[in-house]
This record gives sequence, structure tokens and C-alpha cells, in this order.
Amino acid sequence: MAVQAPEAVVMVRPHRFRPNEATLADNGFQTDGGGVDLARVAACAFDEATRAAEALEAAGVTVHLFEDERDDRPDSVFPNNWMSTHSGGHVAVYPMFTPNRRSERRGDIIDTLKARYRVQDVIDYSGLEYDDVFLEGTGAMVLDHEFRIAYATRSNRADPVALERFCTNFGYEPMVFEASDARSIPIYHTNVMMCVATEFALVGLDAITSPMRRNEVAERLAGRNRRSVIELSSAQLDEFCGNAIELEAQDRRVLALSRRAFDALTGEQRAVIERSAELLPLDVPTIELAGGSVRCMLAGVHLDPRPQRSQTPG
Repeated sequence: MAVQAPEAVVMVRPHRFRPNEATLADNGFQTDGGGVDLARVAACAFDEATRAAEALEAAGVTVHLFEDERDDRPDSVFPNNWMSTHSGGHVAVYPMFTPNRRSERRGDIIDTLKARYRVQDVIDYSGLEYDDVFLEGTGAMVLDHEFRIAYATRSNRADPVALERFCTNFGYEPMVFEASDARSIPIYHTNVMMCVATEFALVGLDAITSPMRRNEVAERLAGRNRRSVIELSSAQLDEFCGNAIELEAQDRRVLALSRRAFDALTGEQRAVIERSAELLPLDVPTIELAGGSVRCMLAGVHLDPRPQRSQTPG
């Protein structure tokens, strides 16, 4: 298994998707869902998640697809916000900023991971919600698994207390910065402005408000000359170019991103990416109304699989 790129992902297929009115206030990437045909939106999101899972499977990525038929979890299509998995058999469960997202945490998903993979422990930070302390998983953090760095932009979704606790438990160095979009709205999740892959990183450096911190982030992303740092413009961030994830697909790596993001990349940027990863664009325009894209839809599985038991004839 590649250190940075997981071979499997968890996805949740929503039956009642809609843009979450409770998250609109601090999510500058979200579209106001007022006036839309909610039944049509839900049907389109269901189809987009289905096609995305099929495309990933066809590319050679293992997809663990779960259904969500409840109508009170509009953002359940984004499981990476409430859970993450880590080499050595560790799982983290996170405190969520918006109350109507907290029921997205599902024991059946954790139980499936325990059955299919070697899970040694589950560290549950969700109790921090009672102290108004939040850390929304690999939305709030972008993790460099090789160099053990947790990049995080300051926001309602990334409390420094929770971040420090996670980094202490899991062995990451926190690297925190202030970042805003082109409208001077603080960026709510780090993974809409940054993607760390094995041999390259995508990042909206200009969104980082401090020039000194901007240079420090660029230097750390370069990682001892390991990576090409591909700078994204503010316009490209708005097209979700930063919201991508590298995956291991049998004999190669792929970069999963939305069709919208793929179209917004320049030819030169695509060429740099394709030196080490095949681009895999997925059509998710309805889901992107909620302010997240392909990266948010995929919770990577960084766990060792259990050997499959053979059936002994009776």
C-alpha cells in the first residue's frame, strides 16, 4: 500500500441529499439551496454518487459503498469529515461543528471496517462537541502521511485544541495558517484549497494571508525536493481544483477530482500531475452545490486488510 494513496475508500450514497442550510453561513463554496427542486436534487445526487463509485471501481479502487436513506442528514455524502483511518490499525472519529451533521457518524461503517481490516483502536473525539471544540476530519486537515504533517486553515471547523490532540495521538506535526477566498471569506475546510499526493501537491498559496506562512507551507509541501508544488489560482479553488485525492488503483495511482475541477486545470498543470498519476474526473455538479466535491466524498482507507477466510466444506 502506498503511504499517501489509499487503495480503498468509504462512500455514502445519499437518498435525501440537499444543500445544508445550517452550514451556509461559513461555507463560502456552498450554493444557497433556496428555490431548488429538492426531489430532483436528491435524485441527481444519488445518481452522481452511484456513477462516481462505479468509475472508481472500474479504475481499480476498492469502494465500500453505504446507503443513507434518512432525510435529516443532508451532508452525509461527505464521510471524510467525521472519520479517518490510519496505518497501524487506527481510526479517528471527529467532533462536528454543525449539530445536524453529528448523526452522520455511523457505527455500522466502523464495524464494517473492523470486519474487513485490522483495526486496533478507535479514538473518538466527538465528546469535544460538548465543549464547542470541533475538528472535521480530513476536511479540516490535509494530511501528509509520509512527512507526518497536518496542514490546517483556521476556521470554525478546526479548533487548535482538537488539532493538537489529534497530532499528539497520531504523530503529526500541526501546520496551521489563516486562509481566505477571493471574497475575503475564511476558507472553511483545508481540503478545498490543498491536496497532497505522492509526488506533487496542489495548493492555493495565494489564499494564505501571511506571506511568511505562505512560503513556509510551500517549502514543506516541496518535501526535500520530493514534490512538484502546483499553485492554484483563486478562480481554480472556486472550481474545486484543490478538492482532489490520490488513490492507489492496482498497478498505478489515480487522482480523483470532479469534472468541473479537471476542466479548470491548465494543460501544463495536468501534464505535471500525469507524470505520476492518471487523472480521473468524476461528474458531481449537484453534490458540489453543498460546498464540497470529490475529495469530501471519499474517506480513504489506510488500513491493512484482514485475510479472507476460506469456506470449509461441511
